[in-house]
Amino acid sequence: MPDLPVVFRPTVTRVVLLTVGGSLFAVLTAVAVLLPSLGGGERSSFVFVGLLFLGVLGLLSRPRVDADREGITVVNITTVRRLEWAEVIRVNLRAGDPWVYLDLADGSHMAAMGIQPGLAKGRAIADARALRALADHYGSGSPGA
Repeated sequence: MPDLPVVFRPTVTRVVLLTVGGSLFAVLTAVAVLLPSLGGGERSSFVFVGLLFLGVLGLLSRPRVDADREGITVVNITTVRRLEWAEVIRVNLRAGDPWVYLDLADGSHMAAMGIQPGLAKGRAIADARALRALADHYGSGSPGA
């Protein structure tokens, strides 16, 4: 079981997304500066599109799961939700799942995109097991609660 607080994040995916976003921005900005036939509006459009790509890829690299003694904070692409340990009934990462799913006490399910097996399957499995161990330890009715 990991020491708390701990952050679970798809690091390889994040590095790839931010590298691609930065590279696209740099290339589009270079095109805007180097092409002599472009007007001012066209140049700014190239830079704007580069910033737009960087922003979207930055949002896609945002997911993470922060765990501490009180519970977890699930940060997905555009949402943030704080859960107490007692609310997390089960942590699931089945074969073929794009990310971890949390079974919640109210009967609903929630995606935790901060643990995803895309580019680092072994790391995602280890992170899912660690989060499951934390949920079992700190969850409702356990000795750590």
